Amino acid sequence: MSRPTPAPARSLSVAQARRIAIAAQELDGSRRPGGSRATARPATLRDVVAVVDRIGLLQIDSVNILARAHLMPLFARLGPYDAALLARGAGTAPRRFVEAWAHVASFIPVDTWPLLGWRRRWYAERWAADPDAWVHAHASELDETRAIVRDQGPVTARQVHAHFESRHPRAGSGWWDWSVAKEALERLFFLGDVAIARRTSTFEREYDLTERVLPRRVLDGPEPAEFDAIRALVEIGARAHGIGSEACIADYFRLARDATRRALGELVEAGVVEPVAVGTITRPFYLHRDARLPRSTRGRALLSPFDPLVWERGRLLDLFDMDYRIEIYTPEPKRVYGYYVLPFLLRDALVARVDLKADRKADGGRGVLRVLTAWRQPGAPPDTAHELAAEIRTVATWLGLDTIEVSGPHRGDLAAELALAMARV
Repeated sequence: MSRPTPAPARSLSVAQARRIAIAAQELDGSRRPGGSRATARPATLRDVVAVVDRIGLLQIDSVNILARAHLMPLFARLGPYDAALLARGAGTAPRRFVEAWAHVASFIPVDTWPLLGWRRRWYAERWAADPDAWVHAHASELDETRAIVRDQGPVTARQVHAHFESRHPRAGSGWWDWSVAKEALERLFFLGDVAIARRTSTFEREYDLTERVLPRRVLDGPEPAEFDAIRALVEIGARAHGIGSEACIADYFRLARDATRRALGELVEAGVVEPVAVGTITRPFYLHRDARLPRSTRGRALLSPFDPLVWERGRLLDLFDMDYRIEIYTPEPKRVYGYYVLPFLLRDALVARVDLKADRKADGGRGVLRVLTAWRQPGAPPDTAHELAAEIRTVATWLGLDTIEVSGPHRGDLAAELALAMARV
């Protein structure tokens, strides 16, 4: 039974909560010496590991209009870094990260893997209890797939499909038109029978037996009981937020609200989190004991739609006064801000948003970073265009794009000023 939320003992202003949230997500500039200046030292694998350990996970998504979803949060915190570092940490020994169903598909630290065992068991029990489940109709294909992975892994779904092609030809070629092989591999992945050994250069998953992917210390260690694991995940989410509501913290690992509420109650009793009031916001917030409240922040970052700071849209509106949504699936005539819009963080506020596209084949293969729209937020400071231009230039350099083109002034109320600023950077 979940405990009632105790009354907050103290209050914070929205501005204070905002700075706590930015610092907890390592977006206050502390990870990038000198802010985002090009003179900052190159990031190392140790830096990448430190960021992922601190924020808990990186969401994976196939959208590659600018850069893959899991790469941008690291850029926002580390500045220009070698993306191969993440692949190295997730694909070679000693393995630091592994893919899991956490905040949807995500990279997580390997030590978090046991905390998601209850979720893997939930899928097993759910499918076992459903006589119409795919796993029953295709039990032989699952067994064959296990054997192929055991004997030939790591393997891609494409490689495994060659084994089934004569019996189960693939019906379509769309993203969700999965082959029998892909379906079997993903089911085994959800169950924990196989894990992702690495990704190919075209971002295909390579599957292998879990015992050949995870370190022995993780596989041989005790797996916590379900609620103990949920409480640990709630604490990771609360620490990563610094300050957040029950809804924010539950969303981090996509946990049930009742279980999150109970876990927060126990964490309050243990002194790990503290209920606090924030400004005039009616819903209660929880402050993690490790949260920092800096007097000021000097961060500057473009945040992808899949950045942990912007996941929970209610919190984003409460703390940053930004009404934000992903318009990728919105028909173009109905889009307000653009297709792949990134909020721009400057110091302690979200001051603008831009729709960016990496046109890698343009300009004779040298590549163009296209700024399709640029919009200012109410109250944006006078240096917004200059700072945004500098950050866009840094992104273009990181992505190896030689040219930046800003669309005309009709594509946002900041576009004309940004175009002038880009010419000066």
